[in-house]
Amino acid sequence: MKTALLLETLQNQLIALRAQASPLLQHATLKPRFDRQLFRTRSTLIKDYLEEAQHNLDELRHAVESQQTEQVAWLAEHLVEQITALHREMTAWPLRAWDTPSPGAAKWQRKRLEHQDFERRLYAMKNEREQQLKGSETLEEQQRLMREISALEGRLTRCRQALDEIERVIARMTR
Repeated sequence: MKTALLLETLQNQLIALRAQASPLLQHATLKPRFDRQLFRTRSTLIKDYLEEAQHNLDELRHAVESQQTEQVAWLAEHLVEQITALHREMTAWPLRAWDTPSPGAAKWQRKRLEHQDFERRLYAMKNEREQQLKGSETLEEQQRLMREISALEGRLTRCRQALDEIERVIARMTR
C-alpha cells in the first residue's frame, strides 16, 4: 500500500512539474542544466530532463513489480532528487535570462538536436536490418539486407561527421 501511494505521489509531482514547465519545454540553454550523476541526458532542453524522470518512474514501477527492493530504494531516492532539482530549476528559471542562447546559437542547437534524432533513427534502422539479416533465408534477401546495412552505415558516418561539425560551430559560438 505504501509503495502504491509513493508511486502515485511521484507521478502527481511529475505531472505538476510538467504543467509548471510547459512554457519552457522547448527553451534551449547554453549548457546542460544538471550534474551528470543526477541526469544522464546532456540536453539543453528541460523537456528531456522531464522525460528522463518519467522513464525512471517507469523503471521504478517495474522494479516494484519485480520486488527488487534495493533497486526500488535507489530509484525512489534518485527520482526524488531529480524531481527536487527540476522543481528548483523551474523556480530559478526567471533569473536565468542571461543563459538564453543567441538566435544563431539556437539555430545550431536545433540542428544538433535534429541530427541527433537522425542518428538515433538511422542506428535503429541499421539494427532492424541486422536482425532481419539473422533471420533471412534466401541469398537474394541476405544480399539486399547487406546492401541496406552498408548504405545505413555510410549515412550514419555522414551524420556523425555533420554532428561533429555542428558541435565545433556551437563551441566557437559559446566561447
